[in-house]
Amino acid sequence: MKPLRTPLTRRLFTAAVALAAAAAVVTVAPTVSAAPLACGTTNVALNKPATASSTENADTAAGAAVDGNSGTRWSSTFADPQWLQVDLGSSQQICRVGLSWEAAYGRSFQVQVSADGTSWTTVYSTTTGAGGTQSLDVSGTGRYVRLNGTARATQYGYSLWELTVNTDDGGIGGPQIPPTDPRNPNLGPNTFVFDPSTPQSTIQSRLNTIASQMRTNQFGTQRYAVLFKPGSYNADVDLRFYTQVAGLGLLPDQVNLNGHVRVEADWLQQGDNPNNLGNATQNFWRSAENLSVTLPAGQIERWAVSQAAPYRRMHLRGQVQLWNGGDGWASGGLIADSQIDGVAVSGSQQQFFTRNSDLRGGWNGSVWNMVFAGSTGTPPQNFPNPSHTVVDNTPKIREKPFLYVDGSGEYRVFVPAIRENARGTSWASGNPAGTSISLADFYVVQEGTPAATINAALAQGKHLLFTPGVHHLNDTIRVTNPNTVVLGLGLATLTPDTGLPAITVSDVDGVKLAGMLIDAGPQNSPVLVEVGPSGSAANHSANPTSLHDVFFRVGGQHAGKATVSLRINSRDVIGDHMWLWRGDHGNGIGWDTNTAANGLVVNGDNVTMYGLFVEHYQQYNTIWNGNGGRTYFYQNEMPYDPPSNAAWGSSGGGAQGWASYKVADSVTTHEAWGVGSYCFFNTNPAVVASRGFEAPNKSGVRFHGLVTVSLGGVGTINRVINDTGEVANLPHQVSYLANYP
Repeated sequence: MKPLRTPLTRRLFTAAVALAAAAAVVTVAPTVSAAPLACGTTNVALNKPATASSTENADTAAGAAVDGNSGTRWSSTFADPQWLQVDLGSSQQICRVGLSWEAAYGRSFQVQVSADGTSWTTVYSTTTGAGGTQSLDVSGTGRYVRLNGTARATQYGYSLWELTVNTDDGGIGGPQIPPTDPRNPNLGPNTFVFDPSTPQSTIQSRLNTIASQMRTNQFGTQRYAVLFKPGSYNADVDLRFYTQVAGLGLLPDQVNLNGHVRVEADWLQQGDNPNNLGNATQNFWRSAENLSVTLPAGQIERWAVSQAAPYRRMHLRGQVQLWNGGDGWASGGLIADSQIDGVAVSGSQQQFFTRNSDLRGGWNGSVWNMVFAGSTGTPPQNFPNPSHTVVDNTPKIREKPFLYVDGSGEYRVFVPAIRENARGTSWASGNPAGTSISLADFYVVQEGTPAATINAALAQGKHLLFTPGVHHLNDTIRVTNPNTVVLGLGLATLTPDTGLPAITVSDVDGVKLAGMLIDAGPQNSPVLVEVGPSGSAANHSANPTSLHDVFFRVGGQHAGKATVSLRINSRDVIGDHMWLWRGDHGNGIGWDTNTAANGLVVNGDNVTMYGLFVEHYQQYNTIWNGNGGRTYFYQNEMPYDPPSNAAWGSSGGGAQGWASYKVADSVTTHEAWGVGSYCFFNTNPAVVASRGFEAPNKSGVRFHGLVTVSLGGVGTINRVINDTGEVANLPHQVSYLANYP
């Protein structure tokens, strides 16, 4: 070929990282500075994967154009058209492309960007290219950048010494959003990732250390995630507070633990006997996900949990006891998208929700409120005694997004697709339907990251992955882009310190919030999380927003305050296991200390809740103003601490106190299955609540499987719903109602 010319000085091309989950242009949130973005000077294409339509020979491969070496080049075969493209690893906001041509250059060519390497947008085009070194100012967003040559200037091919890419720097003086390496991400100091080459002793030592530290650490600030890459392991996981154990396979069976993933009731005193530590009623805030567990021969699993302890997307090769196996109390819980090969024995569990699971060995046990939705192997419908509420199919559900590692070693987040009229697990037939997102498209939030930086990442189209820890917020996290994923590892905790909401979500399609604890701060927040602004009316039925394992706390770790914990204004929202808790024990507890009026307020239509736990709020625990609402399993405890009926107040109309679950008088359609409300007025046992549930008497408003309980006979609930049902008090502690009306 012709002699080489000396390359001119190359120019670089950069941008602020900008991901759009399904679009090529991002929407900038109003909280981000409107200052013009400055084009950076870092070559984000350097040493990134490059491919080409052809190469002239083995010495002129595509990667030679992005290796930073001015003496190596890519050249194509001698034909039109030809292309060279580079994978930046994540979606970027591109502001400049540099082309350093060898003597064989392109007369007509385009610079194009793409989110997926398939659909391309042209950001620069010419038919009069002159070769040499070109610095092309462009504007576009994409993960892939392509030089598309359509007419050569010489008889030879296309030949480039270097292709460089610069991106915007996030705004002059604005937050800098670093890229995430999807093959070696920084998941924070409290995330431990093991692979099959890790010595068993190393794994077990780490597990034991965490378990020892977290055994009774109910209100500590430590958070942990223990993650296993695909393979087989021998391990005994003694799962304690604020610890998540999860597999990193796309399917649960891709990670098998020979041993146990267990929760023991062995630390909390039960009753008056200091030697009886079998009480599981405070085994909160932990999770097991996306694993196969093969039990040792002749042994059983123990999963003695209460609220906020999901057993999700698990395959247990054996049987499980859901309490301590003896006389211990338990107040759980959730099994979802799981297969249990042996019998599940609920024992003393007061209530439990099982959704879209395969109970191959069946179910044994009932106390007050066992609910099964979309599951196989369940007991038959019967209410009460045994209190089994069975719904054959789940009408509409999206499973929780999860982190996994693909076959090439890249970390990705899988977002399961919506299923309708679903029965059984999402993975029984192999790879589930859904969308896989590279971790390169996430901003990984470390402890101490300012809210301004988090919001800048969201404005640039990034998803969020919160690392294990307590994340203090001085501003609201504003989710404005559709299809955004906000995922927490290791019970990541968000605390709003300045009286603002922790998270707000615009009235957009398909946002997913998952795996986090929202802990109210010392200044009262009017709402902790709001989905959709007031007046939201868009139809999201085809792509609803969903919340998965999102927990709320007001008091316990400190004296938090929040008027409302979760307010849902958008339509069609799905709630998949939530515990909203005004603390009844711990730090910062008192009637006038950890103040919180309502747990959940639903204003949007066609909102569905699966596994809803709301406890101890000072007025209506749950208010439902939207039409078409559905609840599958509800567990409530009224506030323990009203000093008196006068101090507690009431909803008016001669009522005493507040019902736990209020359907507004304006609602014409609402339905609920398996709902329970309990009282334990230990500050003043003379306190009385008129009813557990309150709803309009309309044909479209229906309840199935209701129960009210006076725990130990401490306090009174006069009626189950409205003026129907028997009293729950000391001589008659449990009252059931099969259906209303």
